[in-house]
Amino acid sequence: MNEGTSRTSRVRFSANTDAFSEEEEADVRHKRFLRSWYKGGRRYSEAEKAFLSRVRIPSVGLIGDGETKVGGLRFFDPGGDRLYYWLMIVSVAVVYNSWVLILRSSFPEIHKRHEITWMAIDYSCDIIYILDFFVSSRTGFMEDGIMQKDTQKMRRHYLRTSAFYLDAVSIVPLDILYFFIDHEPAVRMNRLIKYHRFWRFLDRTESRTSYPNVFRLASLMQFILVIIHWNACIYFIVSRKIGFGTDTWVYPGVTGNLTQLHESLTRKYIYSFYWSTLTLTTIGEVPPPHTNLEFIIVTLDYLIGVLLFATIVGNVGNIVTNQNAGKVDFQNKMDGVKAYMRFHKIPRHLQQRVIKWFDYLWMNKKHPDEEELLRSLPDKLRAELAIHVHLDSLRKVAIFQDCEAGFLSELVLRLRAQLFSPGDYVCRKGEVGREMYIVNRGKLEVVSETGTKVYAVLEAGSYFGEISVLCMSAAGNRRTASVRSVGYSELFCLSKHDLMEVLDEYPEIKTKIESIAKQRLENDKKRTSTLLTNRHTRVEENCSDSEPKVKSRAFAKMEDRIAALEGDRDSLVEELKRQREDFANRLADLECTISQLSRERRGDGTQRAYSRSFDFVWKRR
Repeated sequence: MNEGTSRTSRVRFSANTDAFSEEEEADVRHKRFLRSWYKGGRRYSEAEKAFLSRVRIPSVGLIGDGETKVGGLRFFDPGGDRLYYWLMIVSVAVVYNSWVLILRSSFPEIHKRHEITWMAIDYSCDIIYILDFFVSSRTGFMEDGIMQKDTQKMRRHYLRTSAFYLDAVSIVPLDILYFFIDHEPAVRMNRLIKYHRFWRFLDRTESRTSYPNVFRLASLMQFILVIIHWNACIYFIVSRKIGFGTDTWVYPGVTGNLTQLHESLTRKYIYSFYWSTLTLTTIGEVPPPHTNLEFIIVTLDYLIGVLLFATIVGNVGNIVTNQNAGKVDFQNKMDGVKAYMRFHKIPRHLQQRVIKWFDYLWMNKKHPDEEELLRSLPDKLRAELAIHVHLDSLRKVAIFQDCEAGFLSELVLRLRAQLFSPGDYVCRKGEVGREMYIVNRGKLEVVSETGTKVYAVLEAGSYFGEISVLCMSAAGNRRTASVRSVGYSELFCLSKHDLMEVLDEYPEIKTKIESIAKQRLENDKKRTSTLLTNRHTRVEENCSDSEPKVKSRAFAKMEDRIAALEGDRDSLVEELKRQREDFANRLADLECTISQLSRERRGDGTQRAYSRSFDFVWKRR
């Protein structure tokens, strides 16, 4: 087994393995993605199926994303989907308690009308709280950089955290006080201590969502509404304690013509919520307080309102800034390029091309520095992102369809995206070929050196440049054709150094790609020869009866000249090789002469000096 094959050999795991290294887990994730991609709803060619059938997921006992079976019990990954969905359920119970408990305490008629329904919901939330004990005691944790999945360790770790004590206090059955306080919902206020799980859910959601700024704004609004809601309920409780309608500050009484208006439960809550909003935001006139308790309540509300207003302004400002950060950064770069072009007096038509290129980037939501964004990620994560982004493009390339997964995984890390504007030349015939290209989006044309004739059209999945990179043609590493972009084209570029570095580890694939490149080169030669023959035939057929021999002789002379030029080119190539060999021999003789002189005249110390001088001269050459 060769080195390339041994390097990419699959690692087998047993079903009872409890811990995996980071590299092994990343390999499993790679293969799981490839298998899920293969099992999608679309149909695949036989070549694609042959490639994907070699990607096997080892048996590691995985139950799903974020959950693994350990010792017959359930293990919850702290960053997995199962724990996230469970936190969502717990958050629903916490939000219910934070809104409903104070509402039922402030407005007893709400509690008494549907007492059985409220109790059923309350005890359902208690069941969720109790189950959360089990989930928390089965949640893994990091220790010395390793995810701990042992049941005893997870339980001991949970019992030592402050979350355990908060959870224990939140589930204390204070409902027994119902028998002494006439079913007062306020005895269940300890359920609000569970709010730390809701904050954890918000943190996870913010890191998962694709619209973090919108989610931050929604979370901020939720907290603001909860504060206003609690303040409104407290205002109604204080008004009831002082007495409805006793002064202008408290809730209006039920006297006179206002009886029916203010008896409505909906009106009571809306009025209290309105008063709370005006007081906390300090944007409206409210009746002045009269009693000491009223003064204390208003003072506290004003202090809370100042903090609330500062929080709103600060958070909304940050959200708006973050929302427009990408646009501002993009606009600054564009303005800098415009200033540069004005300073150097760039022609107007070239300026328009640059501006249109920026417009295309913005309309298609492309970042000009994508490589810089991903540079901070570790290689494994970059490999996973590259697989998700580039694998579909590589799958379309016929030359890579039968290649093994290890080769493609290393290849995608070395692909660099490049964007070309309409009319841009990707390469010209005769240039030194240092990269090969894969067409991801757009359309390109293979044209003549003058650009007037189109020989072929390249679309998504096409590739070119491998002949000059592999030096398969008689021209060596020179481009054999010119390629021009028709519209905006997105290409993946693979440098010669990166390609050779990967192919050296996979000699079988290197041999295969070289054979395909030779076949393509031979097909191009045959196609060119066919075109010349057809053109010669058409010329002879179109010759008039009076001039057939003259035009035939002219065409024959042209073919002779082409053959002579090709012969001269081959002679020059051979002469160049001979000159290079002669130059290498002369350098070797010079090295021997310098070494001999150094031994005879200078001794060992001078010999080292001459050697360093020779190394310097050699590097300069």
